[in-house]
Amino acid sequence: MSISLFRNLAIASSGLLLAGCATQAEIAAFSDPARGFAEVRDTTRETSNKQSVWIQSHQEAEAAAARVHKLIHGKTINAETAVQAALLANKGLQAAYAEIGMSAADVWQEALPANPKLTVMFSQIGVARTIESLITANIARAISYKARLSVAEAKLRKSQLQAIEATLRVANETRVAWINSVSAWERAGHVKQAIAASDAGSELAKQLGETGAIPKAAQAREHVNYAELTAQLASARLEAREAKQVLIRKMGVWGKETKFSVPNRLPPLPRRVTKKTTIAAEALRNRIDLVIAMADLEIVARSHGLTKVTRYVSDLDLSGGVEIERGEDGGNEVSGVIEFDFVIPIFDSGQARLRKAEFAYMRAANLVAQRAVEIRSEARTAYEAYRGRYDIARHHLNAVAPLRKVLQEQALLNNNGMITSTFELLQDVRAKVNSDLQADNAKRDFWLAEAGLKAVIYGGGGAGGGGGEMAVLADAGGAGH
Repeated sequence: MSISLFRNLAIASSGLLLAGCATQAEIAAFSDPARGFAEVRDTTRETSNKQSVWIQSHQEAEAAAARVHKLIHGKTINAETAVQAALLANKGLQAAYAEIGMSAADVWQEALPANPKLTVMFSQIGVARTIESLITANIARAISYKARLSVAEAKLRKSQLQAIEATLRVANETRVAWINSVSAWERAGHVKQAIAASDAGSELAKQLGETGAIPKAAQAREHVNYAELTAQLASARLEAREAKQVLIRKMGVWGKETKFSVPNRLPPLPRRVTKKTTIAAEALRNRIDLVIAMADLEIVARSHGLTKVTRYVSDLDLSGGVEIERGEDGGNEVSGVIEFDFVIPIFDSGQARLRKAEFAYMRAANLVAQRAVEIRSEARTAYEAYRGRYDIARHHLNAVAPLRKVLQEQALLNNNGMITSTFELLQDVRAKVNSDLQADNAKRDFWLAEAGLKAVIYGGGGAGGGGGEMAVLADAGGAGH
């Protein structure tokens, strides 16, 4: 039998299957290696004003690395720069984008017609010889084509949403790591100031002790305060170095690209907080994890439709071909062959699979509803934290700090007038430094709450996230670390 005859048989037998498949133009679109990433890129730009890239070649990798180097190497970076570098360099993010490609390949696979199965049988009894060939096409696949393609497209949509969530998470976590890193160096700076004051007190106590002007207990009190602050400074610097390493990991950089600095202190508080009277509704409109839950519901719904389509025809094949038989007289007799091969649904009528699909849909629908309830509460909680942390930080700035400054100034005047001792002056100086440390913590907690507010609106984070105010977080003065 010639190859052309096999080809003609294949085309004829699989005609039913091809009739329900995608066009060549549609298949070409499905095979696009960057299919599905445009939405991720656009959403990232809208929510964070940053650019995300899907690296698929060595040239693209080199371009991204060069851009990261230009952004951060040898520089003191702000939060926005750190986030942009993370979106370019984080390899975990690239792994999430690869999931889009895998799902797009599944859609492409479903769009293609199934390869027909060729069966050739040869038999000979005496001088009689028979050659039978069959080309088999799966009718169930043709019938369920649209439903299967619909499910695959829904899964592609989910992978896109998951990639968006991964992008938001990397951005949020990088921003939070930047805040913690800068805050740690700021606290270390205030501890260093406290040590300077304590060192002066310790030295004075030593000199007065040598003259017998103060007892040993008073000397020891000043010495131990200095020793404890020295240990506290070492701990603060260690915490700051560890916080920077967390930032490095979130950004996904290594080697020479870790040679960057962060500012010595966080920016001042904004003049006012952002009012959000409809925070719950805003979160429901934008939360990516809720959209993912709804995508799951859509997948279950489309899978339920596929179950209905294939309930009775889960295994049905149509075979067409020819049979060539050579008789004893030496002549060939050619006849057509058509065969059906299917499972008879005597015991399994598909009811159990249908019931399971129905319950799967009910489960997914209830999960969506529950997630919506949780998001409303999370949004209100995040906004309360944002407002509350702002009020606390503002109280330290407007009430506590001015009073501590007055106390220190009055202590200095009294000391100059010989009304109080130098030790009392140093005690007030140390108290002011401790108050500054509390203010630092309050300011850090506000910026973290501000970051968490955006995370709770758009998703991609829990306790931390992005923030609109953070767009102006630049070097607040002094050298970086």
